[in-house]
Amino acid sequence: MLFRLIRLTLQPYHRPLAVVVLLQLLQTLAALYLPTLNADIIDYGVVPGDTDYILRIGAIMLLVSLGQIVCAGGATYYAARTASALGRDIRASVFHKVQSFSAREIGQFGTPSLITRTTNDVQQVQMLALLTFTLMVMAPIMCVGGILLALHQDVPLSLLLVVIVPVLGILIMLIVGRMRPWFRQMQVKIDGINRILREQISGIRVVRAFVRDTHERERFGAANGELLDVSLRVGRLIALMFPVVMLVINISSVAVLWFGGQRIDSGAMQIGALTAFLAYLMQILMSVMMATFMFIMVPRAEVCAERIMEVLETDSSVVPAAEPVSLPAPRGEVTLRDVDFCYPGAEEPVLSGIDLVARPGETTAIIGSTGSGKTTLINLVSRLFDVTQGAVLIDGVDIRDLDQATLAVTVGLVPQKAYLFTGTVRSNLQYGRPDATDEQMWQALEIAQARDFVEEMPDGLDTAIAQGGTTVSGGQRQRLAIARAIIHRPAVYLLDDCFSALDQATDARLRAALASETARASVIIVAQRVNTIRGADRIVVLDQGRIVGTGTHHELMAGNDTYREIVLSQLSEEEAA
Repeated sequence: MLFRLIRLTLQPYHRPLAVVVLLQLLQTLAALYLPTLNADIIDYGVVPGDTDYILRIGAIMLLVSLGQIVCAGGATYYAARTASALGRDIRASVFHKVQSFSAREIGQFGTPSLITRTTNDVQQVQMLALLTFTLMVMAPIMCVGGILLALHQDVPLSLLLVVIVPVLGILIMLIVGRMRPWFRQMQVKIDGINRILREQISGIRVVRAFVRDTHERERFGAANGELLDVSLRVGRLIALMFPVVMLVINISSVAVLWFGGQRIDSGAMQIGALTAFLAYLMQILMSVMMATFMFIMVPRAEVCAERIMEVLETDSSVVPAAEPVSLPAPRGEVTLRDVDFCYPGAEEPVLSGIDLVARPGETTAIIGSTGSGKTTLINLVSRLFDVTQGAVLIDGVDIRDLDQATLAVTVGLVPQKAYLFTGTVRSNLQYGRPDATDEQMWQALEIAQARDFVEEMPDGLDTAIAQGGTTVSGGQRQRLAIARAIIHRPAVYLLDDCFSALDQATDARLRAALASETARASVIIVAQRVNTIRGADRIVVLDQGRIVGTGTHHELMAGNDTYREIVLSQLSEEEAA
């Protein structure tokens, strides 16, 4: 999975990779050539006392060393650029894939896990790619070249390599094999840390309101401790690896000096050849040690790659139409025809047998008890989910056949939880209409009853807004979200309980101003307050996912017990009449 991900992502970078391999090859050949030159200096320069030969070969060694430095620098530069591009492309792929997910897939993975996969997991794969380009390309060349040149220096002494290299490889593989499951555990524990930290930051007011600081510290401490335990297990294996490698290297050096000294004593080998052989042995073992760094990274990067590919290979349940239909001039008539919706794994559907028509120029209100499926119905119209059965149509066209850009232009959603993005009031309004003028923005703010408080802000439209809109009150956040939908000028307004944080007077003024603005559009309102929806052209009563009544306020008060019960829980008999 890891190499498949890297191979697919590196396809556009064949040329830089070829440059990296060429420079690494030249650098390694230079490193392998230096011990041979050093052996020649000893055997033909130092021993006979030939100073000219020493200077001449020394100058060649200096030039070879400079060439090695230049090639190493160039290889590292191109390797770093390519690895960074790899990380950028994988992050972009994951981001674009997540953007295509419906709410179902987002819930399946979880927001903290998606953040970890886009950041930490990609970083691990990028680091492995960098080590591959800088170390792993060089390691096999150095290992094979070192063995060949060691054989050239002395064949009998090279028999030591038959024992040393396999022993070192087996020991490393045994240690690395035990790392992989712990690296998977580590990534899962990081997901848990992200989830708890995100919850605590988002819910800091609730934590303090209920004086749960100690409980949350203990909860975070437990998750942090679990990550520490897994990290320590991995750290112990890594700490074991390097002493094992150094032990094998040092024993190998002693063995070479012992048997090499005997061969020199017998006249079968020269001192320079033993020096070069020892240098080649070190290069061979260093190449194995460089591969060790790779083996440390591979298990964790492999786990991360699996998690990344899991995201990339997950298809959204909301699939774009093969031959999308456009609506040149959408009127905004919304029809739900025998609609059922069931969440994956749920035993019973959330919505069942829903038949509903919302016409242009009319306001359709949806009311019902908590959990009756009101928000789910809104999400189906905006295609955050696709229906399990039946169809949702706009102007007679199934929204599953509509071009996604057309649907986005046609439908304006104000969600139940108003969310503002980091930026300014202006940038948040431009989400609804990127080319909106200041005049259009102020007009939208005025309709949403938000103009007064925005004008009082220090920088007006350019006042900074924190992530989630935490720098403004709940009511102000809702009004800015409504203004963002108004400036969008859609043919269908979906208002999901977006008046809940407003006082009665502001609610009344906003609905009055909104009525003239949306006179030609279809308006679907979900609300808990009866006062918010009692003037709607059509009120739909939901109960346990089914429509149990449709009509005006007075019609339902006269003939629908469910609606009457909801109304009388909020208003007196006289107020309701």
